[in-house]
Amino acid sequence: MIVTLHAPYVDTSAADLSLALDDVERPALHVLDLDLPGAVRLRLRLLGASHQVVLRAPGAALTETVACLPGRPPELPGALHDERAGYRFTATVLRPAGSGLRDRVAALRADLADDPYALVGVFPGDVDAVTALSVRPDPPDGTLGWRTWHAYPQTNELVLTETVVALR
Repeated sequence: MIVTLHAPYVDTSAADLSLALDDVERPALHVLDLDLPGAVRLRLRLLGASHQVVLRAPGAALTETVACLPGRPPELPGALHDERAGYRFTATVLRPAGSGLRDRVAALRADLADDPYALVGVFPGDVDAVTALSVRPDPPDGTLGWRTWHAYPQTNELVLTETVVALR
C-alpha cells in the first residue's frame, strides 16, 4: 500500500537516525495493522521521523523505532543481536551513483504497491522521499521478519534495515 503523507519531512540524513527498542508509541502519520497466523499482531507505523513497528504475539512483545528521536543521540547500529530475546537487527546505508537512488525507489514502489503486508509512505515535495516497511507474513522457521527502507534524496542515501524476531 502506498500512501501520500501530509506532513513535513523531518529526517535530514541517515546520520540523524537512531534505534530505540520498547519505546512509547509515537504519533503516527499512517498505521497498518496486520493480524498474522499464530495470534501475531503487527502494527506498521509511519512517523514524521521514520518508522515504528509494534509486535504483540504469544511470548513476544516488542516496539522497534528507527527515527530521529528527540533527546537521544543519533546512533543507528550496523547490527544488534540479542539472542536471549531472539532479536536481530541490521542496518546498511547506501549511496547509489547517478540515478541509482531514483531507480531503487521506483522499483521499491512498484514491488510494494499492491503488497497487503507492506506500507510505503511518500513525503511531500519529492517522490523519492519515502519510508517503506514490508513484512514476511508466514515465516517457516518460527521467526517473524520485516525490512524497511528510508530514502533521503537530498543526501542521496538509502537506509535499509532488516529485523528478525524469534516467536516462542
